[in-house]
Amino acid sequence: MPIDPYILLLLGTVGLAALFPARGTASDVASGASTAAIAFLFFLYGARLSTREALDGLKHWRLHVTVLACTFVVFPLLGLAARGLVPVVLTHPLYQGLLFLTLVPSTIQSSIAFTSMARGNVPAAICAGSFSSLVGIVITPLLAAAVLGSSAGGFSADSVVQIVLQLLVPFVAGQVLRRWIGGFVARHKKVLGLVDRGSILLVVYTAFSEGMVQGIWHQVSPIRLAGLLAVEAVLLAVMLALTWYGAKALRFDREDRIAIQFAGSKKSLASGLPMASVLFGAHASLAVLPLMLFHQMQLMVCAVIAKRRAHDAEADAEAGADVDAPEPVTASASAAASRTAVGTGTRSG
Repeated sequence: MPIDPYILLLLGTVGLAALFPARGTASDVASGASTAAIAFLFFLYGARLSTREALDGLKHWRLHVTVLACTFVVFPLLGLAARGLVPVVLTHPLYQGLLFLTLVPSTIQSSIAFTSMARGNVPAAICAGSFSSLVGIVITPLLAAAVLGSSAGGFSADSVVQIVLQLLVPFVAGQVLRRWIGGFVARHKKVLGLVDRGSILLVVYTAFSEGMVQGIWHQVSPIRLAGLLAVEAVLLAVMLALTWYGAKALRFDREDRIAIQFAGSKKSLASGLPMASVLFGAHASLAVLPLMLFHQMQLMVCAVIAKRRAHDAEADAEAGADVDAPEPVTASASAAASRTAVGTGTRSG
């Protein structure tokens, strides 16, 4: 089960923030830069998504409703059920972070990659991840207000507007300008991918710098971190099982079940980080810690599952080919058939 190199960069960024946190003017500059970087990130998302693909994807509405229900209904219900683990397993701040994790949208890139690897419905995964991100821009802050209440200290009507301006408006701008810049974005996909990841690293550095300045890290102990990892492992296992067997119960075919499993069981670090920075303010670093850990866990586990699904698909294809292929004819059988044919022809003649 490989460790994503990007996770090592994230951990290195956390270490950098711990040793050299941004303070004063540097903190203001880092905060402004991270806001601009995330806005640019969602602008690129909008420029990449084909409007035609999005409209065609709406036809598969049952699949998208299923993914949205898993992301914004089932996940939050499991998060609320974890309240009983406080304070024995989780501290209250870690539980708030875990609950916030259950509210954020699904991923886009990794859902597509794993669905493709597992021979699933890739167009459905593209649309499901994109729709989840768009819906989450509005739904996640509202759910945070409902279930977190005053714990999300920065939540207000202004915070919803701020999230919409930072995420949705740039996405729409990218869609509008896609006609002129879509080709450029497609040709420079690898370079712009570095911009994606660099944006998230900048947000992580800003959030954890604020946490260090506020001195909140004394609240977390190794035992509590181990408890958090165990809870997240159970959460991921439950969602992977529900999305796979639940989709089967709803009579989706294999390709759709794969897309539902990978889009409905994961959470987006790219969407969750900027939302947490707005909703939690100085406590954002502790709030996003469960999301960062869950992000790595889902990548490792889903990589194994995707390879297994691909192997099963290849085995099924080979089995189907063996059934459809004619049986091999041996030399003795061929000769016997010839003699029978000759004898039959002589008698009939």
